Amino acid sequence: MTTATVSPLPADLLSSRKPAPFSLARRTIMTPVLLSLLILAIAGLTVLSGSKPFNQAVIDVFVRVTLVVGLYIFIGNSGVLSFGHIGFTCMGAYAAAWLTINPIMKKSALPGLPQWLLETRLPYWQSAFLAALFAGVAALVFGRVLMRLSGIAASIATFAMLAMINTIYSNWEDVTGATSSVVGIPIVRTIWPYVGAAIISIFIAWGHAISRAGLALRAARDEPTAAAASGVDIPRARLVAFTISGAVMGLGGALMAHSIGVVTPDTFYLGLTFITLSMLVVGGMGSLSGAVIGVVLLSALIQALRWLEAGVAIGSTTFGLPKGLQEIALGVIMIVILALRPAGLIGNREITSFRRSSRKQSSQQ
Repeated sequence: MTTATVSPLPADLLSSRKPAPFSLARRTIMTPVLLSLLILAIAGLTVLSGSKPFNQAVIDVFVRVTLVVGLYIFIGNSGVLSFGHIGFTCMGAYAAAWLTINPIMKKSALPGLPQWLLETRLPYWQSAFLAALFAGVAALVFGRVLMRLSGIAASIATFAMLAMINTIYSNWEDVTGATSSVVGIPIVRTIWPYVGAAIISIFIAWGHAISRAGLALRAARDEPTAAAASGVDIPRARLVAFTISGAVMGLGGALMAHSIGVVTPDTFYLGLTFITLSMLVVGGMGSLSGAVIGVVLLSALIQALRWLEAGVAIGSTTFGLPKGLQEIALGVIMIVILALRPAGLIGNREITSFRRSSRKQSSQQ
C-alpha cells in the first residue's frame, strides 16, 4: 500500500476541456476501495470479538467516519473552515426521531408536529435516507447565502448558523422537546448499517472529488484568482459541495440517533463540532484518506485514554489516570502531532495501490 499526492486539475483546463471519460475514476478508484476494506476489516474483527461494549465503541467510530467524511467534502475541497456542519447533523438526528418514534409517544411528547408526521413511523433505513435529504435541502438553503463569503467571514457565518440551529431546536418545545431529551428512537445494535453508511459516504466524497464540480472547487481553493479568470463559478462550486456535505452530515446524525436512542440539542453543538474538526485536521484536511485515518486513530486514542482513566487492574492493585486527564492528554497529543505534521498525518496524499512507473520509464530513456 502506497500513498500518492493528489494534485487538483489546473484551473485553466477546467473550462477548456474535459478529461477522458472515466480515466480519472480509474486512476483514483483504489482510494475508496482500500478505505472501505479498512472499514470492513474493523467491522469483521468487531463481530469476531463478540464484545457488546466494543461493538458499541466501533459503531461510534463508524458514525464519526460518516460525519468527518461529510466535513471533508466541503472543508477539504474548498479550504473554507466550517463550524456549522454539526447543525445539519442535529437536523438529521431529529428528522430520524420524528420519523421512527412510536406515534403514541410523539403525540404526547411532540404535539406540535404536523398531523401526518405524528402518524408516520418508518423503518430506520428509510428515516436515515429522508433525514439526509432534509439536511441536504437545508444546506442548499443556507448555502445560497453563505457560499458567497470567503475566509474568516465564511467561518464566522457558519458558526452563526450552528448557533441559530441550536437555539431553534433548544426552544421549539412542541416540535423538538426543547432542552429535554427526545427518547423512544429505535436503537440499531447491529454494526452493518453503520458500515454501509460509512462506505457510502466515502464513495460519495470520492465521486464528488473527481467530478467536474469537485475539480473546479479544488482549483478555486488553490488558485482562486486564476480559477475565477478561467470561468469557474466559485460560489456555485462551493454550494454543490456544501449541499452534498450537509446531506452526508444529516445521514450521520440519523445514524447517531439510532445508535444511542435519544437526542438532545446540546449533543450536537460545540463538543461534537470540535472533536470532528480535530479528527479531520489531525488526519489531513486535504485528503479523503486523512479524514478516515484521523477518525480511526483519534477514536482509538480516546478509547485507550478512557480505559486508562477507568483504571487498569494489575494483580491486586488498580492503576488509573486522574479524572479529567483524558482531555488534557488528548489535547497535548494533538498539539504534538500538528507541530510535527502541520498538514496532518496524511496531508494532501491519498492511499492508493497503483505503481509508479515514472522511474522505470525515465531509467529506460
